[in-house]
Amino acid sequence: MTGVSGGALLVVGDVVTDVVARHRGPLAVGTDTAASVRRLPGGAGANVACWAAHEGCGDVRLLGRVGTDASAWHERELAACGVRPLLVVDAAAPTGTVICLVDTADSAERTFLTDSGASLRIGPGDWSDTLLDGVGRLHLSGYLLFSEPSRTLVSVALSAARARGVPVSLDPASTGFLTALGVDRFLGLVEGVDVLLPSRDEACLLTGLPDAADAAAKLSRRVPLVIVKQGAQGALVARSGAVSTRVASVTASPRDSTGAGDAFTGAFLAALLAGAEPREAAAAGCRAGARAVERVGGRPPRAARRGPADG
Repeated sequence: MTGVSGGALLVVGDVVTDVVARHRGPLAVGTDTAASVRRLPGGAGANVACWAAHEGCGDVRLLGRVGTDASAWHERELAACGVRPLLVVDAAAPTGTVICLVDTADSAERTFLTDSGASLRIGPGDWSDTLLDGVGRLHLSGYLLFSEPSRTLVSVALSAARARGVPVSLDPASTGFLTALGVDRFLGLVEGVDVLLPSRDEACLLTGLPDAADAAAKLSRRVPLVIVKQGAQGALVARSGAVSTRVASVTASPRDSTGAGDAFTGAFLAALLAGAEPREAAAAGCRAGARAVERVGGRPPRAARRGPADG
């Protein structure tokens, strides 16, 4: 089901508040480290949705769970990016918060401190099969697999999508959380997914193989289409146990790598929905990822949307 085009993109995933602290060099333990600190909307699922809309997908919907503390702000921010927010407001837990420590002296690499808050309390009670009405693709954030309620939601949503013939994509999300969950358990939970979009490190972790191409090939024996995101090394497209395409990266001047993988995924899915082949969609993903690392935060600019075929 990887060739379906048209229809809306429904993203189910995390909506969080990012606190981005950009510092230069090692943190000074026990004292102050000068930094530029900003509060920004984030969350892997929300970022993917916003980049998909920015890249030309005309109907992007996001199902997520937030706290009462920031629900209105997140709704406004999503709508401003062209995303239709379908947010469940949790009265018992605050909106998830991620502190992003970005070392500007180290290729803008980042470290996350994550309090998932309400985002991982989303569950099957928040799902309705009617959410798939008019939907051409369903994308699931891998963060949903890291709590029991949201794991159950993944199972319910996957079954509903399969019943309707809606292809499903998933981004593994985090090597740290994957290790805690367990590789075998993760692979069992994503059974039935049509497209898997791991990073290089995630692909290698999921297969136990040190080479990204070997890892992509192995994963594509379990999932019909595997796209391995390699940052400055571009991307790999694998099907039926073999890498079919190596897509070159796009030169960028990194400021903050937060959300670069989400930008790739959003642009990739927008291109697929517009009818692009996986190779073309991966190239669109590389272009979006390059633009993302040149910005602070995980979201695209609010300027006029781009079409998937635009350079």
